[in-house]
Amino acid sequence: MAEISIRRMQESDLDAVLVVENRAFTTPWSRSAFEEEIINDLAYYLVVVEDGKLIGYGGFWLVLDEAHVTNIALLPEHQGAGYGSLLLEHMILTAKMLGAVSMTLEVRPSNVPARKLYSRRGFAERGLRPNYYAELGEDALIMWLDNL
Repeated sequence: MAEISIRRMQESDLDAVLVVENRAFTTPWSRSAFEEEIINDLAYYLVVVEDGKLIGYGGFWLVLDEAHVTNIALLPEHQGAGYGSLLLEHMILTAKMLGAVSMTLEVRPSNVPARKLYSRRGFAERGLRPNYYAELGEDALIMWLDNL
């Protein structure tokens, strides 16, 4: 059985994080964007490590008592295996420990697996941001989880 750990992202993780980012997204973040997030006092990023290899990450900003998910990504070959649920649960627990009472995120309507993941965990669709993913020509669904 694989050894799985979830821990806080470090600068030394960035090469592996960028591999995940570039394989998971059509418009990936830059290295400098992640470097800025790591030193941002409002940002909290976690990584998923399987048998010593970084396979995914997720992050959120904590503003007052609200956590806003910025990204969740896994290597494609690890998607659908429960790692996303595990990571999301750790993100929610971390946000709660830091004082958050709610969590929000945006997701593409066409990203059915992610929408199902969020819905299973109790996130509800509460709005729409038109043309949020302009490069993809797609809106964003706004989802909320209350009472962390």
